[in-house]
Amino acid sequence: MFYSHLILVPAIAFIISVFIKGILSIINKWKLDLSLALWSWWMPSAHTAVAVSLTTAIVIKYGIWSDLFAIAMSFTIIIIYDAINVRFEAGLHASALNKYIWETKFREKLWHLPSEAFAWAILWILVAIILYYI
Repeated sequence: MFYSHLILVPAIAFIISVFIKGILSIINKWKLDLSLALWSWWMPSAHTAVAVSLTTAIVIKYGIWSDLFAIAMSFTIIIIYDAINVRFEAGLHASALNKYIWETKFREKLWHLPSEAFAWAILWILVAIILYYI
């Protein structure tokens, strides 16, 4: 069912990502913080979940040599690059601005570590594979 409508695979990965963030907010703050569950800077990365699970689903359904895989993989690389590098630079800018105005107005930790992105990408690959067999 999931592979006859590929949009379901990344949708489920997104829901799982938000659910995990909700659980982690309970563990870290001892209360459910929905704002943490929906923020894009907190792990697991929902946008990476969508991109990686969709790319994996396309590989499973159409193969590694398909044009769709090339498009999806390019999209996924851009998403992960942004999550690791571009946001790191934005965090440095926020830090400089916070020092300049002598108060913390801007969130400085916006990025994901490469190890975090890789570890969670493995989970999203597994989610896509499991959905293939359901």
